[in-house]
Amino acid sequence: MGSASLPALRQPQTHTVVVLGASPKPARYSYQAVRLLKDLGYRVIPVHRKAAHIEQLPVVHALPDIHERVDTLTLYIGPERVRNLVGAILALRPGRVILNPGAESRELELALHDARIPYEHACTLVLLRTGQF
Repeated sequence: MGSASLPALRQPQTHTVVVLGASPKPARYSYQAVRLLKDLGYRVIPVHRKAAHIEQLPVVHALPDIHERVDTLTLYIGPERVRNLVGAILALRPGRVILNPGAESRELELALHDARIPYEHACTLVLLRTGQF
């Protein structure tokens, strides 16, 4: 499924991005995504089970703790962890979901399709660096 979007339609200052599986470790791609999103002016909500802050941003510990509109949910967790979060992801009703490499989940894709939530297989870092986010 998936859908291409025009970068001009997304204004970073008003676009909320949830990074599920955000890491406090700078070498991790999810940490780099949080940093780059923040540096580009997006409103970033990192989600990690234990960390308190990532890139000086407060961390949310579970998806049900997010009570605002989410434009993009980008996943950095494997399919075995996604399986237990499908319901929470659907309840969040993100505008779109990005399945980064390693986060592919057929179960989630089917659920997103049925819920009419757009998704794409892509790398958030590449999308950001090439102006396709």
